Amino acid sequence: MTKNNILVDEAQGILRLDTANTTYAMNISNGLYLGHFYYGAKIPSDDLSYKRALTTPMSEEALKKDFCVYMDSTDFEYPGWGTGDSREGAIKVRDGNGVTRTNLLYKGYRISSSKALLPGLPSTFGTKPGESEVPTLQIDLEDPDTGLLVTLFYSAFYEEDVIARRVEVRNNGKEDLVLERVLSASMDMPAVDRDGRDFELLTFYGIWAREFTRDVRAIGFGKTGVQSIIGKTNNKNQPFLGIMSKGTTQEQGEIYGLQFLYSGNFASYVEKGPNRGIRVSMGIHPEEFSWTLAPGEVFYAPEVVMTYSSCGLGKMSRSFHDLFRKHLIRGAWKDKKRPILINNWEATYFDFDTEKLLSIAKKAKECGIEMLVMDDGWFGKRNDPDSSLGDWWVNEEKLQGGLARLGGELEAMGMKFGIWFEPEMVSPDSELYRAHPDYAIAVPGREPSRSRNQLVLDVSREDVRDYIFTGMSKVLKSAKISYVKWDMNRHLTDLYSAALPAGRQGELLHRFVLGVYDLQERLLSAFPDLLLENCSSGGARFDPGMLYYSPQIWTSDDTDAYERIHVQEGAQTLYPLSSLGAHVSVCPNHVTGRIVPFKTRGHIALAGTFGYELDITKLSSEEHEMIRQQTAMYHEYNDLIRTGDYYRIASYQENGFYDCYGVVSKDKSEMLLTFIHVMNQPCMPERWICIKGLDPEKLYAVEQIDDSTEVPSQKAEKASSDSDRVLCKAHGATLANAGLVVPCRYGDFQSVLYRIREVKE
Repeated sequence: MTKNNILVDEAQGILRLDTANTTYAMNISNGLYLGHFYYGAKIPSDDLSYKRALTTPMSEEALKKDFCVYMDSTDFEYPGWGTGDSREGAIKVRDGNGVTRTNLLYKGYRISSSKALLPGLPSTFGTKPGESEVPTLQIDLEDPDTGLLVTLFYSAFYEEDVIARRVEVRNNGKEDLVLERVLSASMDMPAVDRDGRDFELLTFYGIWAREFTRDVRAIGFGKTGVQSIIGKTNNKNQPFLGIMSKGTTQEQGEIYGLQFLYSGNFASYVEKGPNRGIRVSMGIHPEEFSWTLAPGEVFYAPEVVMTYSSCGLGKMSRSFHDLFRKHLIRGAWKDKKRPILINNWEATYFDFDTEKLLSIAKKAKECGIEMLVMDDGWFGKRNDPDSSLGDWWVNEEKLQGGLARLGGELEAMGMKFGIWFEPEMVSPDSELYRAHPDYAIAVPGREPSRSRNQLVLDVSREDVRDYIFTGMSKVLKSAKISYVKWDMNRHLTDLYSAALPAGRQGELLHRFVLGVYDLQERLLSAFPDLLLENCSSGGARFDPGMLYYSPQIWTSDDTDAYERIHVQEGAQTLYPLSSLGAHVSVCPNHVTGRIVPFKTRGHIALAGTFGYELDITKLSSEEHEMIRQQTAMYHEYNDLIRTGDYYRIASYQENGFYDCYGVVSKDKSEMLLTFIHVMNQPCMPERWICIKGLDPEKLYAVEQIDDSTEVPSQKAEKASSDSDRVLCKAHGATLANAGLVVPCRYGDFQSVLYRIREVKE
């Protein structure tokens, strides 16, 4: 049976999904179990039964005699628990007798031309939510002893070469079952690539202000991976796994990439066994997780998206970028240019009033900036980090006339207005905590752990969410507010909810994440034109789940342009440039003390949402003029940066001297190329940059946007016309193979932009 690139060969027991360049195939092993057959480059619809020589069916009698051997050596698609398979299980369920054996037998399949959205969770979609013409294969597995029904969903995004996977668990039995583990994806695969080379593991690690650092390591025997157990995704590990050929580059090598559409605890495992196969697993971390499932109830596990590339990291990145831009990000700002903002935090910290904010806004408006964002310190009695979180009403001693006056004056000068919240937090020194200490997550009778002198609100509770939503709504209705920065600055400890019985406290962490999603969904439904930007101690909750609610996320609290080179390179590997919060800040930088040229700061921030973190009233007239040039440059190139294909050409992390990347329009007619000469040395050679991503048959004109070489003795005069700035005309094939010469720059941290446009011969 074939339907919408899904093929089921019932005679051979083969189920497969195809995208433009990949094939994903499963088989019914021994007529009982769902096995994993193949995932990789697209193959013809041949009879695949010859592969059964690798997984020889056993007779019923032999299966009974050597059941454990069979279970421990079969390539499973979604393995159960306690049946003889010694590898990582995907699901573990405890019945009323305390038994956890979960034996999932194949029951049947269905094919649908559409993809349903997940209730209460982020979910990829088709053209737009509610119109999801994405072919989907549903496979039912059943544990006949407990009445547990597990349905696996596979949706094929054809053009993007992505398979979206998720799991529903239904209790069709007669007694409560307790879920102790429900992973969203599992896959058994070879440990070597097509050339027989061992696969390596690619992950991204970090810490506050140093997120998205690439790590590549060998996959040794046993289990390895990345995780979070602090109640949210975090700076330390991304919910991503890459399984790739040794020596994979941007353009060459095999890579399997998996990302988790979830914003809470996660586990991503790779387990290598003695047979040299590997099992890849991803889902909610089993630590501190349990879920009581009554008869007739359904548990929805979050979604995993996965792609395969035989053309290196670059193809994987572009597949994820396209998927997230077209099939995950929603709302009024999905395909719009975002306003250029200036945030007052690094300008004033808590020390501001209406007049100071208006003075920043006035000068910002003169320089082409479009929105003022008022950060922390505007509410309750908050003049330091020790009070008032949860008291979402305006401090009119600081902001005389309230938000109505401030918002009105900003609107009158043609500026948009944005505001900062930290909705999930409460200060012990607050009116909210004094009235409702039970709203905080804390263990009764024990002193709770504080971080930043604050506690976490129990947003798993509907009454707590109602309080937060009501307070935020009143603020947003009190002035014309266009943007909200939603911050979250600590992790979860002292796990206890006053709203859950003792036997269900293991549900708190997942219910907390569902509560965050519910709050953001309610906020966007009530204020559909609002631009929401998520943030969490910098990039501590930068994950695909958050992109479903906010089209952009703050990438890192480190705005040092030098540091941002590696932070943004890591983030751009996984996420579209349009989602990266990237701003120009003052020097010396507030985190590192480093000084980077103003021009370079602007070029690096251009590869993101673009904005400013500084006191613009204290800058020189020369710097004001540079901001005017940068804001004009943003308007000139943002459509291309927001929608084009990203190509990583050189990495400073690898070569130690320079960085280079480009964005190419979908029709291959235009490219913006960024080159950063990071560290200088005497007698540095010129760089030959082979430019990827252009159409080899098209003729292009290469224009240097800023022709200053920064060498004091060789200052070039400003070009008098666009034609004077054209360095060369060459075909895409020439630029890809012969390359473009980039002169050595004088000094460290020097950057240059090139605009490459198609010309007619």
